[in-house]
Amino acid sequence: MEDHAAKTGVAKGRPADLGKRADILRAATRSFFDRGYAATSIEQIAADAGVSKVTVYNHFGGKPGLFSASVEAEVERMRGHFSIAGLEGGSVRERLLAIGEAMSAFLSRPEMVQFDRRIAAETERDPSIGTSFLAAGPLRIKKSFSALLKAMKDAGQVDIEDTDLAAEQFAAMCKGMGDLERRFGMPQDVKRDRERVQGAVEVFCRAYGTGKT
Repeated sequence: MEDHAAKTGVAKGRPADLGKRADILRAATRSFFDRGYAATSIEQIAADAGVSKVTVYNHFGGKPGLFSASVEAEVERMRGHFSIAGLEGGSVRERLLAIGEAMSAFLSRPEMVQFDRRIAAETERDPSIGTSFLAAGPLRIKKSFSALLKAMKDAGQVDIEDTDLAAEQFAAMCKGMGDLERRFGMPQDVKRDRERVQGAVEVFCRAYGTGKT
């Protein structure tokens, strides 16, 4: 009798393989966040995920690839906040406020602050780690936000010559000193964080707004 997988063209074990990949990625993300890059080992990740080292290498090719995938997965949590979907009916101020608040909430999470510290420390040892983090995380987010600003510009809602620069300016204003303070152990000031975002939106709209803002 002809094998069902051969008839359908569906490879045996594919759902299990995808499940293993997800388990590996979860274990790796926890380890990178909790222990840092240098202290994370493929052996420990494999044990935590309940798979063999060979399986980890087959899916990710090694620790650098696994690290990049972990960062990308974490960044995906934030990228959704830069989607135009669901924000078309809102004003520019409303959309920017939603984005700024999402950005502030994401970056102020204790695990994100810890991860940021670890990446900075690991980059001292291996600059390629910092390069990988920037490419998988902040630069991708900046690209998405810049694209949203361009869409606003095309709609006549903002007057921005350089959307990449404007994206950086807005992010910097939203973070303010709060981002730096948290890195050095100060507790989060939720009220002040919201005031920073509100102020960033106001300054941004005054600088780049049009009659449709």
